[in-house]
Amino acid sequence: MVAIFLIYVEFLILVAFGLLALGIQLWALGDCLRTPASAFERVYKKTKTFWTALTAGASFFGFLFIIGPIMSLGGPVPMAPSLGMGMILCLAGVTAAGVYLADVRPVLVEVRGRGNGQQNRGSSW
Repeated sequence: MVAIFLIYVEFLILVAFGLLALGIQLWALGDCLRTPASAFERVYKKTKTFWTALTAGASFFGFLFIIGPIMSLGGPVPMAPSLGMGMILCLAGVTAAGVYLADVRPVLVEVRGRGNGQQNRGSSW
């Protein structure tokens, strides 16, 4: 009984972290795709093709990490994400997406004109 409970706890924790990582990876990919290629050239942060390929690969590995456990929900006991190569690739992907979001995106936001010393506060409502 305790073993089944621990399997469910492990499943929920790893799936939650996997979904969080996938969200970060997709956020980086979406931002990269929306940014014009000329902005990358103006800030000397590699090319749009480089960052698009890197964030798309990161999103792909994040998706692969999480799809197996999600598909196993119909079975008697859910299968937790693998702690081997899948997790290493997912961590590498979220690291690459984090580098884009922390290093490249702020500079691109300034070039696009939204970073004139004020924080982006969203809606005026």
